[in-house]
Amino acid sequence: MMGDVTAETDTESDLDPTPAAVFIPFYRDPAGALRLVLIERTQFGRHGGQIALPGGKREPTDETMRDTAVRETCEELGLRPDDLEVLHELDPVRTRSTGFEVWAFVGRLRRVPEQWRPQEREVASVLDVRVAELADPAAEGSEDMDFPAWNTRLRVPVRRIAGHTVWGLTLRILEPVLPLAMAGEYAV
Repeated sequence: MMGDVTAETDTESDLDPTPAAVFIPFYRDPAGALRLVLIERTQFGRHGGQIALPGGKREPTDETMRDTAVRETCEELGLRPDDLEVLHELDPVRTRSTGFEVWAFVGRLRRVPEQWRPQEREVASVLDVRVAELADPAAEGSEDMDFPAWNTRLRVPVRRIAGHTVWGLTLRILEPVLPLAMAGEYAV
């Protein structure tokens, strides 16, 4: 597992974080391979262009953070609530530069559409990846990235999959979950 960035100055640590939730959607393909669905965000918003888990900000109509994760996942991936099942709630994690506190929910997709129909305004593309490839040590690396909020450039841990780079909070959420999913800790 790759370590966290150590040379950080969290400029938003004193602000009240914005609550958000994500869903970690696993499923097994017809051959039995464990798969994970990620999204590439459109260029809009604070996390524009990044590879992410489906999810977003809590809305006043969401009774719980679980409701937020399910609603956002259904909106972004074009699914119905019955298409997914929440299996486990993780402890909330804060972003390091954008002021979000994120609740993550491990789950499984009960139904996978033949063709993904993502919400075009927020999702540029859907990445349907084999967990074994994402968890492979050969996918690990690091990359220098600019952080304008801190006026600095840092080397950050990444994983590369299917020509995309997974990093930041998405990677911090996934790193402890992937080995557990592969070991059968979740009913996916």
